Amino acid sequence: MPIALDGPRLPARSGRATSLLVFLHGYGADGNDLIDIGRLWQSALPDTAFASPHAPEPCAEAPVGRQWFALSRTSVDPVGHGADLRWQGATRAAPVLNAFLDAELARLGLAPGRLMLVGFSQGAMMALHVGLQRRPPPAAILAYSGALIGPEHLAGEIADPPPPVLLVHGDADPVVPFEALAAAREGLAAAGVPCQWHVSPGLGHGIDEASLLHGARFLAAASTGSGARTAGPSQD
Repeated sequence: MPIALDGPRLPARSGRATSLLVFLHGYGADGNDLIDIGRLWQSALPDTAFASPHAPEPCAEAPVGRQWFALSRTSVDPVGHGADLRWQGATRAAPVLNAFLDAELARLGLAPGRLMLVGFSQGAMMALHVGLQRRPPPAAILAYSGALIGPEHLAGEIADPPPPVLLVHGDADPVVPFEALAAAREGLAAAGVPCQWHVSPGLGHGIDEASLLHGARFLAAASTGSGARTAGPSQD
């Protein structure tokens, strides 16, 4: 029997959801790790429902946590070795995640294009991997401290027009190297996906206040259909 994902949810503050935002947590965490960001963003996104599913697999390195796919020493570095392992793992996890996204949209009575994906670290890898290939595309993809998996596989797989993308990364990240932002930006451009980006000076592997502010503004614009599809640094 296929795995059915579950996790914490927040209803739309306005009482009527016109969009759905799904958080995808990082390696070794679970859905509870990001749902509080939804509470912070409810004032900027009053008509948005939030969901934060637990990844499908128990994490070998964090017994109480979950993983979207297994990582090895060679597969942690998104700009180093292990590209095939990351691609294979994300591809295996994608159907389970897509089933959750489709079920949540149906539960709320929303069209597929009313979806927004926000991921952190390994969850950001999944947000890009799944979001870029969904048809119709989501309204927005926001990737915190993540990486683009298998850019060489993207040609012909991306919806037209592609969804707006915002990449956010700390330049002192010791877990997913800061260079992953530039690599993702180049991979997306090669696949015809313009994106915005924001760099958090001095930030390690995390999400700071400035990153949350940029994310909220980007998503608020996307939720109203005015999200930018141009490439360049994210603007204040």
